[in-house]
Amino acid sequence: MDAQASSTTDNSGSDTEEEGEFEEYEVEIEKPYGLKFAKGPDGGTYIDAIAPGRSADKTGKFSVGDKVIATSAVFGTEMWPAAEYGRTMYTIRQRIGPLLMKMQKGDGRIVQKELTEKELIRAERNSGVISDRVREIQLRNYQRKMEQKERREKDLREGLKLYKEEKYEEALERFESLLGSKPEPNEGSVASYNVACCYSKLNQVQAGLSALEDAMEAGYEDFKSIRSDPDLVNLRASEDFKPLLDRFDESFINEGAINTIKSLFGIFNK
Repeated sequence: MDAQASSTTDNSGSDTEEEGEFEEYEVEIEKPYGLKFAKGPDGGTYIDAIAPGRSADKTGKFSVGDKVIATSAVFGTEMWPAAEYGRTMYTIRQRIGPLLMKMQKGDGRIVQKELTEKELIRAERNSGVISDRVREIQLRNYQRKMEQKERREKDLREGLKLYKEEKYEEALERFESLLGSKPEPNEGSVASYNVACCYSKLNQVQAGLSALEDAMEAGYEDFKSIRSDPDLVNLRASEDFKPLLDRFDESFINEGAINTIKSLFGIFNK
C-alpha cells in the first residue's frame, strides 16, 4: 500500500497571535517507517530524524520537530492518543499493518531558543568575556542534563524491576522512555537490548529484531550473550536472526572463515 497523507488546520484553539495556530495532518505509512523519535520537554513524542527513501520520507509530510498526536492502535482501525512516550513507542513498534499517524507541525520555538543560547555562549567565548547571562545558561543546561540523567537512571531501574516481575509490557514503556530521552550511547545500547528481550518474551519477533538492531547500531557488542541469552530464544528462532547478527559480528564471521581455510588445507590434521 502506498503511503497516504492529508492535512487540516486546527482552529479550535485561541486566535491570539501569542498562541497561534498549529497545522495538523494525518499520514499512513508502512514498515520500515524510517522515523526516529524523541521525548519532548512535555513528555510527548516528537520526530527526531527521518531516514531518506523510507516510507515516512516518501510522503513529504513529516518534519523534524513535529509532534505525534495519535496513532493507530496495535491492530484494527481504532486511533489511540499519544499521551505518553513509552506507550506510544510500544504501540508504534507493535502495530500490525499500515500505521496511521495524526501529527502536529512543530512551531520551532523550543529549537530556536536552544540555538539562540548556543549562539550567545559561542559569541561570548570568542570575545573572551563570559557574562553572568552565559554563566546562568551554562548552569541551567548542566542542571537540565543532570535531571535528564537521573530520569534515565530511574527509567532503567524501574524497567529492570518490572522485567524481573515478568511485567514485560510495563517494562517496555520504561525502556522506551529512556530511549526517547537522548541517552548516552552505552545507555541507549543497553536499553535497546532490554527492549529486544521484552519483545522476545512477548513473542513479538519483528519488533524484537528491530530493537536488537538498534542495540547493535548503538554499540552493543556482547555477541556471545546475544547468541546464548535465554531471553532472546524467540528471536533466535527467526530466520532473520542470523543474517542480522552476522552484519555486526565481524569477528564471528572472520573466525568462521579462518576455520574453513584451515580445514581445507588440512591444518587440523596431524
